[in-house]
Amino acid sequence: MLFKDIYGQESVKQILRLSVEENRVPHAILLSGSPGTGKLPLAIAFAQYICCEHRHDGDACGECPSCVKFNKLVHPDLHFVFPITRSSESVLCDNFLPQWRKMVLDNPYFNLDQWMSQVDSDNKQGIIYANESDSISHKLNQKTYEAEYKTMIIWMPERLHEVCANKILKILEEPPAKTLFILVSENTERLLTTIVSRTQRIFVPPLDESVLAAAVASRYSLSETESKEVAHIANGNFIMAEEIVQTSDENKEYFELFVRVMRDSYCRNAKGMKTWTDVVAKLGRKRQISFLSYAQRMIRENFIFNLKNDSLNYMTRFENDFSARFSPFVNEKNIFGLLSELESAERHIEQNVQAKLVFFDLALKLIMLLKR
Repeated sequence: MLFKDIYGQESVKQILRLSVEENRVPHAILLSGSPGTGKLPLAIAFAQYICCEHRHDGDACGECPSCVKFNKLVHPDLHFVFPITRSSESVLCDNFLPQWRKMVLDNPYFNLDQWMSQVDSDNKQGIIYANESDSISHKLNQKTYEAEYKTMIIWMPERLHEVCANKILKILEEPPAKTLFILVSENTERLLTTIVSRTQRIFVPPLDESVLAAAVASRYSLSETESKEVAHIANGNFIMAEEIVQTSDENKEYFELFVRVMRDSYCRNAKGMKTWTDVVAKLGRKRQISFLSYAQRMIRENFIFNLKNDSLNYMTRFENDFSARFSPFVNEKNIFGLLSELESAERHIEQNVQAKLVFFDLALKLIMLLKR
């Protein structure tokens, strides 16, 4: 993976290039930032740049024997650790490498939910298990096979089991010579402070709106107007931009469900609320959670809509048209109550509480909140 293949992030690329050119590559880097900013492809491109035999023009050549192996993610000195689910055979990341390589090579911009779907997680939460620490130590204590550096990329280190996190502290602080750790994190607050303190932290900012619009337009052949609208809503997150393009029909369905429950609750239409509850209960748990997340976003957007600053709003045209009429009903008197009830409903669905009870109770509570 080459730097030129990564959308934007020129300042981060320059920091990484200079560390190699000035011979001051740190032993551990923490790439942190929100989802969809390109942290994982940056980590791989940096590792390839270090190992490339013919670097030029601020990038790897893409053609030397080292780059050929990196292009297939099979370089013997490149190692990956990532969240997985417990299987009957083993809980080591190496057993999931074929799926991992395919996922990254198909599209290196993905989130944890997408990765878990790839490995058939059956709604289980991914984790980096305790025995992965032994595998990490074993790999890094061996001599390099071909390259000058051994690189260990840990994706989502906040998912490290506490035992694993504590066991790798020593090797993270005093790694073997010519060893590079690259931690790719979306939530550094969940990392052990002792891990963060042993790394050089580099913040990867959200993508510039113009860069994101150009990326979406080229990838999906959208018009300039459509790509700008998607980029604005995605707010620097390429993964979200792709989801907006690919799931526009699903988003419209969520929008229609949102409009229905808000109108029926405000009008105290019990029959309509009951019909709405039956419809949402049939969506399935994953889509129910997605809808509740969408509803929370819409409540926040409607509250911000009242500020009359279009640059602060991230809504589609049909969402914006509805919000012009609905936003006065979302104000400082009920914003926290509305979000609290939606978050509580999401939590209950995650805990497998009966869906019809959760959603009808939510609709009832919206009655009083929307009247404030």
